[in-house]
Amino acid sequence: MSRGPLHTILYAEHDVHMRVLVKMALEVIGRFEVLDCDSGAAAVAVGAACHPDLILLDASMPEADGIATLERLRLCPHLERTPVIFVTAHTAGWDVEPFLEAGAIGLIAAPLEPMRVTEQLRRLWTRAPAPPTGSVMLS
Repeated sequence: MSRGPLHTILYAEHDVHMRVLVKMALEVIGRFEVLDCDSGAAAVAVGAACHPDLILLDASMPEADGIATLERLRLCPHLERTPVIFVTAHTAGWDVEPFLEAGAIGLIAAPLEPMRVTEQLRRLWTRAPAPPTGSVMLS
Protein backbone atom coordinates (compact mmCIF):
# COMPACT_ATOMS: atom_id res chain seq x y z
CA MET A 1 0.00 0.00 0.00
CA SER A 2 1.53 3.33 -1.02
CA ARG A 3 1.03 6.83 0.29
CA GLY A 4 -1.07 9.43 -1.45
CA PRO A 5 0.48 12.61 -2.81
CA LEU A 6 2.51 14.88 -0.57
CA HIS A 7 1.11 18.42 -0.43
CA THR A 8 1.43 20.04 2.99
CA ILE A 9 4.50 19.97 5.25
CA LEU A 10 4.73 21.15 8.85
CA TYR A 11 8.38 22.23 9.22
CA ALA A 12 10.01 23.16 12.55
CA GLU A 13 13.54 24.59 12.49
CA HIS A 14 15.03 27.00 15.02
CA ASP A 15 17.69 28.43 12.68
CA VAL A 16 15.92 31.25 10.83
CA HIS A 17 18.31 31.27 7.85
CA MET A 18 18.02 27.53 7.26
CA ARG A 19 14.25 27.64 7.77
CA VAL A 20 13.78 30.38 5.16
CA LEU A 21 16.06 28.67 2.61
CA VAL A 22 14.48 25.24 3.00
CA LYS A 23 10.93 26.63 3.00
CA MET A 24 11.65 28.51 -0.22
CA ALA A 25 13.14 25.42 -1.86
CA LEU A 26 10.21 23.23 -0.82
CA GLU A 27 7.67 25.77 -2.07
CA VAL A 28 9.40 26.72 -5.33
CA ILE A 29 11.02 23.44 -6.38
CA GLY A 30 8.68 20.99 -4.68
CA ARG A 31 5.46 23.00 -5.03
CA PHE A 32 4.57 22.08 -1.45
CA GLU A 33 2.61 24.17 1.01
CA VAL A 34 4.99 24.67 3.95
CA LEU A 35 3.82 25.67 7.41
CA ASP A 36 7.06 26.75 9.06
CA CYS A 37 7.70 27.17 12.79
CA ASP A 38 10.68 28.40 14.78
CA SER A 39 10.23 26.11 17.79
CA GLY A 40 8.71 22.91 19.03
CA ALA A 41 5.99 24.83 20.88
CA ALA A 42 5.05 26.70 17.70
CA ALA A 43 4.96 23.41 15.77
CA VAL A 44 2.55 21.93 18.31
CA ALA A 45 0.29 25.00 18.09
CA VAL A 46 0.28 25.01 14.28
CA GLY A 47 -0.06 21.23 14.11
CA ALA A 48 -3.12 21.31 16.35
CA ALA A 49 -4.83 23.62 13.85
CA CYS A 50 -3.87 21.95 10.57
CA HIS A 51 -3.62 18.54 8.93
CA PRO A 52 -0.16 18.26 7.34
CA ASP A 53 0.72 15.29 5.17
CA LEU A 54 4.26 15.25 6.61
CA ILE A 55 6.08 16.65 9.64
CA LEU A 56 9.72 17.72 9.15
CA LEU A 57 11.45 18.34 12.49
CA ASP A 58 14.82 19.76 13.47
CA ALA A 59 16.15 17.21 15.96
CA SER A 60 18.08 19.79 17.99
CA MET A 61 15.75 22.68 18.75
CA PRO A 62 16.75 24.52 21.94
CA GLU A 63 13.73 24.44 24.27
CA ALA A 64 12.18 21.18 23.07
CA ASP A 65 14.12 18.84 20.82
CA GLY A 66 12.56 17.04 17.88
CA ILE A 67 11.61 13.90 19.80
CA ALA A 68 9.95 15.87 22.62
CA THR A 69 8.11 17.94 20.01
CA LEU A 70 6.94 14.81 18.22
CA GLU A 71 5.64 13.35 21.49
CA ARG A 72 3.53 16.48 21.99
CA LEU A 73 2.34 16.47 18.36
CA ARG A 74 1.23 12.85 18.72
CA LEU A 75 -1.19 13.92 21.46
CA CYS A 76 -3.32 15.52 18.71
CA PRO A 77 -5.53 12.67 17.42
CA HIS A 78 -5.26 13.82 13.80
CA LEU A 79 -1.43 13.75 14.00
CA GLU A 80 -1.03 10.34 15.67
CA ARG A 81 -0.04 8.66 12.40
CA THR A 82 1.29 11.60 10.38
CA PRO A 83 4.67 10.62 8.92
CA VAL A 84 7.67 12.43 10.39
CA ILE A 85 11.20 12.97 9.13
CA PHE A 86 13.91 14.30 11.42
CA VAL A 87 16.77 16.55 10.34
CA THR A 88 19.85 15.71 12.41
CA ALA A 89 23.60 16.07 12.40
CA HIS A 90 23.77 12.92 14.57
CA THR A 91 23.81 10.22 11.92
CA ALA A 92 26.02 7.58 13.54
CA GLY A 93 24.15 4.29 14.01
CA TRP A 94 23.78 4.66 17.77
CA ASP A 95 22.44 8.21 17.40
CA VAL A 96 19.78 7.24 14.85
CA GLU A 97 17.91 4.68 16.97
CA PRO A 98 16.02 7.15 19.21
CA PHE A 99 14.51 8.83 16.15
CA LEU A 100 13.47 5.55 14.59
CA GLU A 101 12.04 4.36 17.89
CA ALA A 102 10.05 7.62 18.09
CA GLY A 103 8.38 6.65 14.81
CA ALA A 104 10.33 8.51 12.13
CA ILE A 105 9.96 7.25 8.56
CA GLY A 106 13.46 8.56 7.95
CA LEU A 107 16.20 11.02 8.73
CA ILE A 108 18.02 13.57 6.63
CA ALA A 109 21.53 14.65 7.55
CA ALA A 110 21.97 18.26 8.60
CA PRO A 111 22.65 20.77 7.39
CA LEU A 112 19.96 20.43 4.75
CA GLU A 113 20.91 21.28 1.21
CA PRO A 114 18.05 23.41 -0.13
CA MET A 115 18.54 22.19 -3.71
CA ARG A 116 18.33 18.50 -2.64
CA VAL A 117 15.76 18.54 0.15
CA THR A 118 12.71 18.20 -2.12
CA GLU A 119 14.14 15.07 -3.74
CA GLN A 120 15.14 13.64 -0.34
CA LEU A 121 11.67 14.14 1.12
CA ARG A 122 9.95 12.62 -1.90
CA ARG A 123 12.26 9.61 -1.81
CA LEU A 124 11.58 8.97 1.88
CA TRP A 125 7.85 9.59 1.35
CA THR A 126 7.58 7.01 -1.43
CA ARG A 127 9.84 4.40 0.21
CA ALA A 128 8.09 4.37 3.56
CA PRO A 129 5.14 2.02 3.82
CA ALA A 130 1.71 3.34 4.70
CA PRO A 131 0.88 3.49 7.53
CA PRO A 132 4.34 4.56 8.71
CA THR A 133 6.20 1.48 9.86
CA GLY A 134 9.50 1.58 7.98
CA SER A 135 12.51 3.83 8.22
CA VAL A 136 15.19 4.90 5.80
CA MET A 137 18.15 7.23 6.26
CA LEU A 138 19.51 9.60 3.62
CA SER A 139 22.74 11.52 3.91
